[in-house]
Amino acid sequence: MELTTVWFILIAVLWIGYFTLEGFDFGVGMLLPVLARDDRERRQMINTIGPVWDGNEVWVLTAGGATFAAFPEWYATLFSGFYLPLLLILVALIVRGLAFEYRHQRPEAAWHSWWDRAIIVGSYVPAFLWGVAFANIVRGVPIDESKDFTGTIFTLLNPVGLLGGLVTLFLFLTHGAMFVALKTDGDIRHRARALSIKLGLVAAVVAVAFLVWAQVHTGNGWSALLFVVAALALVAGIATAYAGREGWGFIGTFVCIALAVAGLFVALFPDVMPSSTDPAFSLNTTNAAATHYTLTVMTVVAAIFTPIVLCYQAWTYWIFRKRISIHHIPEAELEGIH
Repeated sequence: MELTTVWFILIAVLWIGYFTLEGFDFGVGMLLPVLARDDRERRQMINTIGPVWDGNEVWVLTAGGATFAAFPEWYATLFSGFYLPLLLILVALIVRGLAFEYRHQRPEAAWHSWWDRAIIVGSYVPAFLWGVAFANIVRGVPIDESKDFTGTIFTLLNPVGLLGGLVTLFLFLTHGAMFVALKTDGDIRHRARALSIKLGLVAAVVAVAFLVWAQVHTGNGWSALLFVVAALALVAGIATAYAGREGWGFIGTFVCIALAVAGLFVALFPDVMPSSTDPAFSLNTTNAAATHYTLTVMTVVAAIFTPIVLCYQAWTYWIFRKRISIHHIPEAELEGIH
């Protein structure tokens, strides 16, 4: 297997890891005003992702860095053409991170309220815009013979792009509701499970519509298989949640997101950024790649450090695996995110 293909697969794996893990983080943040009835329940929800949210964000940093090093032409065209949406995502993630750190620093209700709004907005914006970005990558964007993006922000706000945004939004909402049901105990657990079923049905409709479009537009046999299994996983997750099995419900949404993202990359290969202007101008794993020496060095480094990172993150999830009850949340607010 060529190193360019290896790095295309590795970047796909990084995005799969980001969407499956950060996806439920976004979902928890977006559902904060929906599921929580008082401040203690909001703190209970935030504490479910407290030990892991910043570790989950490492996946997108690594994906961006890997793209820059392995496919510099892809990185240059993507980050220049998608500059505004990516900037909005970055600002939202920064504000969201500040909210997690600052919310508990003062006891005033107004202080908490403002930082709660930051968590909510900071979760909605990337949850929607990541879908818009990936839908446009699969759809193709105007790229000229110099590998320059020739469109505008309005080019990205097309029906397919907006549908992609709705897909990630509702999938992450469902994923987050499943996670809250899995990680909490008490009344909020039952409310989260009931909501996950309703959200899952909406997510299934928009996701199937988008995946059918993607398959017809640029898919192949392997992508079709991945899309079908992804849809079945989502349905199975909804069904098991309805039966009161939150763990299997969460696995269902996890597998659905993972396979759907994998299917998009399989449908995209060997292109990394198709041109809607002329297919000859498309960026692919050959004309967008770095030198063979660069890819070789990166492969050695990745082979050493990737297992370490995976083991550390798995250990973190194992340590913080228990449910959080409202009884674990003290009355006094001067508590951190545990």
